[in-house]
Amino acid sequence: MTGELALLGGTPVISEPGPHFSWPPLDDGTDRRVLAQLQRSISIYNRSGVIAELETALEDYFGVRHAVLTSSGTAALHSAYVAAGVGPGDEVIVPAYTFLATVTPLLHLGAIPVLADSDDTGNLSVADVAARITPKTVAIMATHLWGIPADIAGLRALADEHNLLLLEDGSHAHGAAVAGRKVGSVGDIAAFSLNGPKPLSAGEGGFVLTNSDEVYYRILMHGHYNKRCKSEIPPSHPLHRYAVTGMGLKFRIHPLAAVISLGQLERLDSYLIGRAEIAGILGEELADVEGLRTPHVTEETLAAWYGYPIIYSVDELGGLPIEKFFEALQAEGLLDVDRPGSTCPLNLLPLFQDPRPLFPHHPYVGQISYRPGQFPVAERLHANTLKLPVWHRERDISLAQKYAAGFRKVVGFHHELKGQA
Repeated sequence: MTGELALLGGTPVISEPGPHFSWPPLDDGTDRRVLAQLQRSISIYNRSGVIAELETALEDYFGVRHAVLTSSGTAALHSAYVAAGVGPGDEVIVPAYTFLATVTPLLHLGAIPVLADSDDTGNLSVADVAARITPKTVAIMATHLWGIPADIAGLRALADEHNLLLLEDGSHAHGAAVAGRKVGSVGDIAAFSLNGPKPLSAGEGGFVLTNSDEVYYRILMHGHYNKRCKSEIPPSHPLHRYAVTGMGLKFRIHPLAAVISLGQLERLDSYLIGRAEIAGILGEELADVEGLRTPHVTEETLAAWYGYPIIYSVDELGGLPIEKFFEALQAEGLLDVDRPGSTCPLNLLPLFQDPRPLFPHHPYVGQISYRPGQFPVAERLHANTLKLPVWHRERDISLAQKYAAGFRKVVGFHHELKGQA
């Protein structure tokens, strides 16, 4: 290790201006597809054209019977809960550590989100979920944080044991798999985001997956009234009489977003291969570095690597606060290292501490009152997580190695920062 820390006047590891990571990868082919769709149609009311193409492609990719596109991942989650039959007073066990939209639709349905703590990966602890099941529990919602699959087999077994629905929020984990089975195909219903930086992106959008015809019809009723419901829900089905109005919400994806996502889906597996290679390089470069713990996945697990979370140990680095360590990384030119903010333990957010001002008509709002300190594993992980982007191209390997070198450099000179903290 040579040179002085950039924060103290030395030369930074990376001098190239940022950002060093952008997503999704767009090219001339994307431009041509979007222009062709502009000339064809910018509004599609039924399951035809690029909407049908993308939904069929998603069904084939995930190995499920039904995929329904939505305007956002939040809309997809809302429809998933509605189609699952979740209603007032129902308890749904959800991750304490997740993005807020995994849980907020439950507040709109009058349901009670029951937060559960994390295991060491940041995903749901099966043991903590088991301890929170009550006679009012109707479902378990699993996320796959940073694209690393949760213990979905353990959660599936637990849900089956207690006759509960298993739902998945795969918004970080498109294409991730365990033992060859893709995330999103294990639960009874799965919701995904297609928001800008997601492994599969449309810019904005989402989708719901299920193998159940009944769930499929209810997803259509929730956000795809009139033409889709009239043509896809059988006339003999009790819901068909509501086809014109559905539930009165419109959650359709824009055709231009669908075009972008369809092109991205065709390349998703190649992106995941590249991400896995670079995640492996980051792991090798940072293995056994004092004060840092890198993620571990089993040989049978394919992660989507929406991000590469590194857990910082303040104790191993002489009490150096993570804030000062992060500041030193930024000074070294590691501009795309992130301290996650909006994805966080939900008990730290005012909405889940006291939702009454925003949801005064929620019949059970008084039962939703969380406080800091209730989910120690989730809170510890969040407070000490530094997240790297995971690139996918061979030409980005050297950049990933520079980021790893920046971490090693700051660790190597951390004693010089202690007086600056």
